[in-house]
Amino acid sequence: MIEVRHSPIHGFGVFALRRIRKGTTIIEYIGERVSHEEADARYADKAEDDNHTFLFTVDARTVLDGGVGGNEARYINHGCDPNCESALAGKRVFVEAIRTIQKGEELSYDYQIQRDPDDAPNVDEIFACRCGATGCRGTMLAPPAKRRAARKPKSAPAKGGRRKRAKSKRR
Repeated sequence: MIEVRHSPIHGFGVFALRRIRKGTTIIEYIGERVSHEEADARYADKAEDDNHTFLFTVDARTVLDGGVGGNEARYINHGCDPNCESALAGKRVFVEAIRTIQKGEELSYDYQIQRDPDDAPNVDEIFACRCGATGCRGTMLAPPAKRRAARKPKSAPAKGGRRKRAKSKRR
């Protein structure tokens, strides 16, 4: 269904070998499950201006390190007008098509990498986006949080086999 090859966006990318229908689960993002502390320790020596990562946040305690035991999913690039999204089912992360993807098209999803208070001043440059989309926001980082008026919280969806959008890739 997919193959990894050189990408015009960045390094390697994942491309459709056939038409993939909207709603199709394409691949599971796998890698070694580690704590956030372990993930930080593994990449503590990484240069501050290095945006290359295979880390994917699952929840407040768990990160998938696709660089250890990972599969093709780790090569899916960021895109501001993506054709895929990540979804959680339990503690597993899947990549699903959010529109029909044509044969030969590169798969992408919005990384929405979270911003941290101690980010370098040029963090948007470090995580610059090269997707080329018409509405490209210029960064793989999540848009800055907007202040909202206090609202009554909505009830949470029922738990079970339903999937929810997974958290973004980490740095």
